Amino acid sequence: MAFCSACGADVGGAAFCPKCGTSQSAGAVVAAPSSEGLAENVAGLLCYAVGWVTGIIFLLIDKRPFVKFHAAQSIVVFGGLMILRIGVGMVFGVSGLLGFGLWAAVSMLIGLTAFVLWVLLMVKAFQHELFKVPIAAGIAEGIAGK
Repeated sequence: MAFCSACGADVGGAAFCPKCGTSQSAGAVVAAPSSEGLAENVAGLLCYAVGWVTGIIFLLIDKRPFVKFHAAQSIVVFGGLMILRIGVGMVFGVSGLLGFGLWAAVSMLIGLTAFVLWVLLMVKAFQHELFKVPIAAGIAEGIAGK
């Protein structure tokens, strides 16, 4: 594969780079794509992509402290919210005293909280900020080994 000497885009056999327009008359640089892996902020964002599931995956495969913290925080926050939602459902289901409407409202509130945290944590991780959710961050630091 041939890459542009100015911007690194794939130029194939073109005389000008399709991305930046630089002339390739001197010859394009032939190189392999970077094999360094994911950038730290992208890996931190992906820790939250599928909640606690991707948190577990990144906690096991990535050794960088920033990524490990976000992976652990993802497990604690979204795992905790899932357990809370299941627990609330069981309490309302067993007691039968409070009715379906209240259970639905509480469940929706937990779901909305999860959605807002999901978006916020992904944005903060992508901005390379170490945003700490109260209570969960302390547990996550213990898991991540900080």
